Amino acid sequence: MSVLIAIPARYASTRYPGKPLVMLRGPDGEKTLIQRSWEAAQSAAGIDRVVVATDDSRIADHATAFGAEVVMTSVSCQNGTERCAEVARKLPGYEIVVNLQGDAPLTPAWFVEDLVKGLRASPDADIATPVLRCDGRALSGLLADRRAGRVGGTTAVFGAGGRALYFSKEVIPFTGKTFDEDEPTPVFHHVGVYAYRPAGLRAYPTWPAGPLETLEGLEQLRFLEQGRQVLCVEVSARGRQFWELNNPSDVPVIEQMMATMGSVS
Repeated sequence: MSVLIAIPARYASTRYPGKPLVMLRGPDGEKTLIQRSWEAAQSAAGIDRVVVATDDSRIADHATAFGAEVVMTSVSCQNGTERCAEVARKLPGYEIVVNLQGDAPLTPAWFVEDLVKGLRASPDADIATPVLRCDGRALSGLLADRRAGRVGGTTAVFGAGGRALYFSKEVIPFTGKTFDEDEPTPVFHHVGVYAYRPAGLRAYPTWPAGPLETLEGLEQLRFLEQGRQVLCVEVSARGRQFWELNNPSDVPVIEQMMATMGSVS
């Protein structure tokens, strides 16, 4: 089963303009966010092709310079899924299309591998996405960000068989308990990776954005609002730390994680 990874990268981010070209210092020196995300994608096994999908010439030129294949997409794409849908139209024939968002350079290879395996085993799902059980340390970080008015990550709740119920930038489900740093919690961090079946991906841009997607700013909610099945695949951190680059304050956090555990490349 052929698999394509597309890495959506947009320069004109409302929250963090120019984010894909932000430099991150790791044990291997300074590299941009988009290069580190591309290297993370390259490390996954069983992937046939990796492309950077962008509408910006600055990102395209930089990605080409470090060796990435680039697919230029429309400025009208509203989110990464719409951008991936355009890539899938331009590069047909893949049986699974993976969206590895360009703000998650710490994504371990096995997250992508487990996600593809999960979608293959669930023929009723249009889309699959990984979730990572938070320990007390990660949950404290999410809660601290929300208290400060920042979005530190997205959380997911799901039912039997991993079928997604909801995703939110709030920390859900509510828990009033205090957890030790290494203690497992009932909160799952949604990891910014998606695997789509082509039919669902092709249909996505034809659906209007619903009220939940609009309120939360979470593209995957469009599938739920259309009654489509979204599969949550629980992945294991295997001792690795995971964090997304959502705000400028996340840069030193990610750099410290890279210094502690080594670069993803």
